[in-house]
Amino acid sequence: MDKKQDLILITGATGQQGGAIAHELLSRGYRIRALTRKPESPQAVALAKLNAEIVTGNLDDSESLEKALTGVWGAYSVQNTSEAGVEKEEEQGKRFANLARKAGVQYFVYSSVGSAHRNTRIPHFDIKWRVEETIRGLGFPSHTIIRPVFFMENLLSPWFKPAIDQGKLAMAIKPETKLQMIGVKDIGKYGALAFEKHEHLNGQSIDIAGDELTMPETAQIISRASGKPVVFERTPIEEVRKFSEDYALVLEWFDRVGFNADIPGNVKKYGIPPTRFEKWAYEVLWS
Repeated sequence: MDKKQDLILITGATGQQGGAIAHELLSRGYRIRALTRKPESPQAVALAKLNAEIVTGNLDDSESLEKALTGVWGAYSVQNTSEAGVEKEEEQGKRFANLARKAGVQYFVYSSVGSAHRNTRIPHFDIKWRVEETIRGLGFPSHTIIRPVFFMENLLSPWFKPAIDQGKLAMAIKPETKLQMIGVKDIGKYGALAFEKHEHLNGQSIDIAGDELTMPETAQIISRASGKPVVFERTPIEEVRKFSEDYALVLEWFDRVGFNADIPGNVKKYGIPPTRFEKWAYEVLWS
C-alpha cells in the first residue's frame, strides 16, 4: 500500500478500539476516514485536528456505509455488544463485511474477541466467530483478524469504577483465577501493524494480551497506583446473572477455561512489547 494515497476506513473511530487504531495510524502518516454517529463529539473533533476525514455513518444503515466505503483501500471493523446487543452485533459485523467486499476493499481487519475460535458457548463470543467465518468466506484479497482479551480500561467503566472508588475490586471470579488483560493502546499498535504488514499477516488470526493477573494481584496494583487501599471482593455469580446471563457465562468461563493468548510468543513474532497492568495503572487517573 501507499500510506499517503491509500485510504483506510475505521469504524468505531470515536470508541476505544477504533480510536486507538485511528490515532496510531495517524501518528504514522496514514490517511484515515473515521466513521462515527457523532461527528460533533470531542473524540471526532480531536481526530479531525489530526487530519482524519470524519464521516457520519451508522452500522445499521447500509446507505451510509456504502458512502463511507467509497474509494477505500482498507477497512477496520469493530462492533460493540453492549450497545448493539448480541444478535444485532452479528448483523452489523456481517453487513459491514459484505458491503466492504462489494465496494472493492483490498484489505479488511476485523476486531473479534480472544478465544472466539474455541467454541466457548458464550453468545457474544460465538457471534464474533460467525462474523470471522463470514469474512473468511468473502474472499478479500487480504484480511487479518485481531482477538483482544479483557480490556484494562474496563476497570474504569461504570461496571467496576464505583466499587473501586469505595475500596473494592468486585468481580464474580475465583481469587486464584488468572485473567488475561490488554490496554487499548496495544490494540492500536496491533491494528496499525496489521495494515502495515498486510501481505505478511494475510489470513492470520491473532489473540492478543498484555498481562495476566489474579484479581487480588490486580487490586494490590490499583492500591499502589491510586494511593488508597483496594481489596478484591468476589461477587456472587447469581447477582451477575440477574442482569446479564451473557456476562455470567463469560465469568464462569474465565474460571473454567480462560483466555490463552501467547504473550511472550507474540512479542517474538510481532515485536510489540506488551503494556503490563502496573504500567497502565500508574498512567491512568483513579480519582
